[in-house]
Amino acid sequence: MIAFSLTNIKESMSHLLLLDTFDNFAFIEGQIVTFNTFKIDGFIQKDFFDSGMELPEYSPWKNVREYCFSLIKGKRTPLSFRFVFSLSRKNIGRLIEQNSLPTDPESVQGLYLNIHYDGTRLSCVTGTSFKTFTMDKTLEHAWDEMVEKFFLQKEIATEKI
Repeated sequence: MIAFSLTNIKESMSHLLLLDTFDNFAFIEGQIVTFNTFKIDGFIQKDFFDSGMELPEYSPWKNVREYCFSLIKGKRTPLSFRFVFSLSRKNIGRLIEQNSLPTDPESVQGLYLNIHYDGTRLSCVTGTSFKTFTMDKTLEHAWDEMVEKFFLQKEIATEKI
């Protein structure tokens, strides 16, 4: 787990809400506090869709980004918000394979990005969750390194907290 301060809030918000930077991440949940508190669960309600469709467990961020933006945009900044993203199942497998890790992708619950705005500061904390207990931290370290490279590649200014 590592924690970052996203130092250029305006630019980071643009990446989060206007650009496709985070679009391929699974959206786990979010909360936006403006004139009300809006809570969003990213879990896909499969009964809503036609049967036979292959659907992921959680919505990709690209499917809820514009809705979240509509709640945040305006003359006043939100009091706070938080979003929890996870690397997609496919990309979890890819990360494990690229780093030759001894981890079964099916044992991974999620590799998370927790993005939080408290009214003045924007931060991001990584997280790793397994379905069973393990002492092996190699996947956690590989995920943390990947997130650092991701922010660098996307030119999102960060500082480790």
